[in-house]
Amino acid sequence: MSVATSWRYPEIASSYPEIASLAGRDFLTLADLTSAEIWGLLAVSRDLKARHKTRRDPALLKGVVAGLLFRKPSTRTRVSFEAGILQLGGHSLFLTDRDLQLSRGESIRDTAAVLSSYLDLLVVRTFAHAEVEELAHYATIPVINALTDRFHPCQALADVFTIWEEKGDLRGVTLAYLGDGNNVAHSLLMAGAKLGMKVRVASPPGYAPDAQIVEAARAAAGATGGSVEVLEDPREAAFGADCLYTDVWTSMGQEAEAEQRRRAFLPYQLNDELLKLARPGALVLHCLPAHYGEEITPSVAYSPQSAIFTQAENRLHVQKAIMAALLSGTGEA
Repeated sequence: MSVATSWRYPEIASSYPEIASLAGRDFLTLADLTSAEIWGLLAVSRDLKARHKTRRDPALLKGVVAGLLFRKPSTRTRVSFEAGILQLGGHSLFLTDRDLQLSRGESIRDTAAVLSSYLDLLVVRTFAHAEVEELAHYATIPVINALTDRFHPCQALADVFTIWEEKGDLRGVTLAYLGDGNNVAHSLLMAGAKLGMKVRVASPPGYAPDAQIVEAARAAAGATGGSVEVLEDPREAAFGADCLYTDVWTSMGQEAEAEQRRRAFLPYQLNDELLKLARPGALVLHCLPAHYGEEITPSVAYSPQSAIFTQAENRLHVQKAIMAALLSGTGEA
């Protein structure tokens, strides 16, 4: 469990009191955050994005050394974290299994203890969610989940930030996710529920999101006026939606199931026919990388309604907000 860092960057906490409670904490799943904390992170993201556009990035991570422990390859996650840390005045170290003694059997507990003595922040992209939980348990610095098989909270925060920018609000907005009930779907369910959105997930039998996560999202939606639906019919999910979202059918580690998954998910392809069922001007979203001709067609991905590359850019800004919030405090800078 991380410990509070009371000496860093009180201006963040004072300017955005909604996120003062995030100082020194971990960021593993949006289920751990209140609705007010998520809204606060969105507000900081908007501020940091506006500053970046005019080259006025604040040095909120000056003197910070962040470790990026990645067990999975990455484009957006690695580059956006490294660029964001640099833009805020910090320094990052990219670490893989080959760089650490984890590859030779050193325990996660010992790794967490040692890295905590060298670093100010640890960003982890791995397979099992239990691994990032164990690292966070033993680390004395904040740990950020940059993707596990169960959750992808940084992506979901960038997604709702993108929708907020494009639609002007999130409350009452209908988001239809089509495809695998995976880590992205899990985090979208929680983000949308906590922000008052109407989230629909349409998946083939056997690929629905985890039932416990769905129930937790429904409970959260009950407090915000949102709603959660899990469906099998992609047309029903798409009908009248404000946003249509999809993801790859086969994630890393599932390559042996690729052909089986293609057959199961073919009716869930985000194409022109499904887009016509949505509300006029509906937003098209995809967390990338995309397999064009599988989960999404090029005509939809590159249409005027697509916000796919804005989504990708927004990973940079929301992750800067997360890091600044976790490293903010209430004492003297």
